[in-house]
Amino acid sequence: MKKYQLGEFEEIVLLTVGVLYDEAYGVAIKAEIENRLDRKVSVGAMQSALRRMEKKGFLESRLGEVNKIRGGKPKRYFTITAFGKHALKNSQDIRMSLWNDIPKVALDI
Repeated sequence: MKKYQLGEFEEIVLLTVGVLYDEAYGVAIKAEIENRLDRKVSVGAMQSALRRMEKKGFLESRLGEVNKIRGGKPKRYFTITAFGKHALKNSQDIRMSLWNDIPKVALDI
């Protein structure tokens, strides 16, 4: 189980990569997270998380086309690996198990 364990931010980034699918690159991922969660994400935190998750095998990346607007630097696109999908499924299962085990009275308002 430990090998699939994700931190909260890692889970959010992986889910966002899934949401963006073929358009998942750093700036787009950052913007999507900021819009959906109404929280600021630093470029450094985003890049660190992406590199860390790629190193762990949750993500893989590919370079896009060279772009003059970006000074000839290509965008780096990310996709979720099979290992990353297993990690997300494990995280979802754990959360659903916890939600399902909360007595109804505990959430009554």
